[in-house]
Amino acid sequence: MTADVHRWAEPSIEEERLRFWERAAGLLSWQTRWHTAHSWTPPDPERRRGPEIRWFEGGRLNAAVNCADRHVAAGHGEKAALHFEGEPGDRETVSYAELARRVAQAANALDSLGITAGDRVVIYLPVLVETIVITLACARIGAVHQLVFGGFSAEALRFRVADTGAKLLVTTDGQYRRGTAVPVKENADAAVQGLTPAEGGNLEHVLVIRRTGSQIPWNSEDLNGDGRGRDLWWHELVETASAEHEPKFFDAESPLFIMYTSGTTGKPKGLVHTTGGYLTAGLYSYLRLFAHPDPDRREHDVHWCTADLAWVTAHTYEIYGPLAAGATQVIYEGVPKVPHPGRHFEIIARHRVTSYYTAPTLVRSLMGWFPGGVPTEYDLSSVRIAGTVGEAVNPEAASWLRSQIGRDTRDAQNRPVLPLVDTWWQSESGSAVLSPRPERDPARFKPGSVASPLPGWDAGVVDDSGRPTDPGVQGNVVITRPGPSMARTVWGNPERFYTSYWEKYAHAEGGRGWFLAGDAGQCDAEGDIWILGRIDDAINVSGHLLSTIEIESALVSHPDVVEAGVAPVHNATTGHAVAAFVVLSTSAWQRLEEDPAAGPELLSRLRSHVAEVIGPVAKPRTVIPVPEVPKTRSGKIMRRLLTQLHDGHPLGDTTSLQNEPCVPRIQQICQTLGTAPVKENAPQ
Repeated sequence: MTADVHRWAEPSIEEERLRFWERAAGLLSWQTRWHTAHSWTPPDPERRRGPEIRWFEGGRLNAAVNCADRHVAAGHGEKAALHFEGEPGDRETVSYAELARRVAQAANALDSLGITAGDRVVIYLPVLVETIVITLACARIGAVHQLVFGGFSAEALRFRVADTGAKLLVTTDGQYRRGTAVPVKENADAAVQGLTPAEGGNLEHVLVIRRTGSQIPWNSEDLNGDGRGRDLWWHELVETASAEHEPKFFDAESPLFIMYTSGTTGKPKGLVHTTGGYLTAGLYSYLRLFAHPDPDRREHDVHWCTADLAWVTAHTYEIYGPLAAGATQVIYEGVPKVPHPGRHFEIIARHRVTSYYTAPTLVRSLMGWFPGGVPTEYDLSSVRIAGTVGEAVNPEAASWLRSQIGRDTRDAQNRPVLPLVDTWWQSESGSAVLSPRPERDPARFKPGSVASPLPGWDAGVVDDSGRPTDPGVQGNVVITRPGPSMARTVWGNPERFYTSYWEKYAHAEGGRGWFLAGDAGQCDAEGDIWILGRIDDAINVSGHLLSTIEIESALVSHPDVVEAGVAPVHNATTGHAVAAFVVLSTSAWQRLEEDPAAGPELLSRLRSHVAEVIGPVAKPRTVIPVPEVPKTRSGKIMRRLLTQLHDGHPLGDTTSLQNEPCVPRIQQICQTLGTAPVKENAPQ
């Protein structure tokens, strides 16, 4: 579906959209019903401000009550809310009644620390039950939470604590990662060390969960005169608190959380999401995409979103969406290869997972670990639907997911028919925007296409002037009618919200304005949308605009390649050249170790393979084997960073990457190979 300005001029269409979202909001429990479903003040180019977006004005609700208390009140307190799997093998099942009890305790603990509505709390934890408990406790008292990946560096954490002006930091003594206990508290201490009020240093307490039993430093300094030390133990403060807590109810537009984007240039942007609209879209889209279509059969649903809880995908489809729906879900602390590559399949079989939502990068890793397919010892028959998120799924990965994870879902001709929803959305949108419908005819399945907008949203592919592109022509993906989960602003920097997302198409629809997603895309003849990667990732070779994802998909289709990252690099003649960074399969690495002379032949075959699949113009100038490609926490390959590494440019901020240690390794490989181009007028 392309952007169609004219149809939105019909009042009945917009009115029906608002009625749809009001029906969706009716799935929640509200203390006070809203008086105005939606209002929109267009972006203001003169003031350099984005639109003022408001949903469900006048309505009051509590997100934590919607995610726990109301299910207990409805008689579902004994239903499992969470199946926790720790990386070392420890497990725990938490019912909705127990979840509500723990959230009430944590809310009382926050109250006792003087945390009030509007205060910010930074949560620096791995995937634990306590992470969800403290997140919901913040929502219960109206504090604004900001979750930080437990593997981020002290520098990345420091920025977030300072930028939010957080009063409380919640962390742990350590976490289990790749089979070992790694320290966390030391990073937290380093992050806040010497942080002054002028820098945003408002921290009063650090609340510490005992997870690994590691020896940790302790700070007993009383920072706010409450008679307590800076550092406090979770088990002493939270687990001894009263389980009776009276919730407060907040305006629908009250901030719920801040979500920071990742990037290799500039500081991360803190996107502000508000309560009523976000929860409405999160709940509706979870039900639409992952819940059983028959409400009477949803009691058997077991959802597993494999994302780390700090990522926006987990906020929406691992915390708020499933819990607001009263669903049972799995949360897993560790990495998928510990203690063996089949850990995910083991968990699916044990908990009878029905919906499996993961990233294409993990699917490609599983393909490399199991080149012969998933062993039959794992019972995957419970899986009813699979989903991908983060980047467009490569056709090879999509086919593998359907044929292996969904091997028990086949038609009369023995073809895999597992519904696969390849979702497209962003930290900015807060919930899924584009996705094939789960009930779509399997014969029309298009691996790699995110199809069309979900109900209540509209989006399109347009050129720089805002005109819809023709089928097969690359353009910019825009959101023309955002849903209620859309971010409202950038924390502390509303001008950046405008310049990053609204400035380019502020003139659209007579000044109503469209949201620039930053992704390139194209529509096919049937109107389905295909995401081609970030706009600034496109490669222009002698006037030919090439899609990085298309080239990566071609490389991954070769049996020797597990994953690929393609980036535009300097070429004095053609403007850009294609550099491909590839993660080879285990067997390919073994062949190279046994015969180093086989390396050039393999790389030449890979270059020729791309030329055969796409065409000679897409043939990479160079193919560079690397141990990993750098990715954000959402699984997106940081192609700009690959360009910087290849061409020897200064690197931007890399602290927000999920695998930051790979950066110096790739840098060393590039330096050894001498990939940086000779600069014009440089001494020879």
